[in-house]
Amino acid sequence: MKILGLDPGKSGGLAVVGDGYADAAKFGDTERDIWDAIRMASTSCEFAYIERVGAFPGQGVSSTFKFGQSYGFLRGCLVACGIPFEAVTPAKWQRSLSCLSKGDKNVTKAKAQELFPDLKITHAIADALLIAEFGRRRVLGDRVLGG
Repeated sequence: MKILGLDPGKSGGLAVVGDGYADAAKFGDTERDIWDAIRMASTSCEFAYIERVGAFPGQGVSSTFKFGQSYGFLRGCLVACGIPFEAVTPAKWQRSLSCLSKGDKNVTKAKAQELFPDLKITHAIADALLIAEFGRRRVLGDRVLGG
């Protein structure tokens, strides 16, 4: 089973993780680029996880609006592709993978490099890979437990 992981935001990305498979990419520049990437990735995935995000303390109104717009767009893409998904908080997936970053992107980048040593990990794809891996482990755990 392959899981799609989405990390919203201007410097976010998407990743597909399955048994013995991992691939990731930074989001393209336009909504059309992003839609095309999600549509193509979703054809091989049974489920998706998207990071549930909110405003950051001190973030401006304009930045918050753009961030929310991006998050909503990604959710809409998943609905349009017909792929079921779940939103997961950063604290939940980071705690599960033992990489609580407290805002330090180097922590999640290092964890992604540890888990996916054959990939060139960048800040743009690290979180997407980890979100997808969180989802893969969760689905695998549910299957083992009979859920």
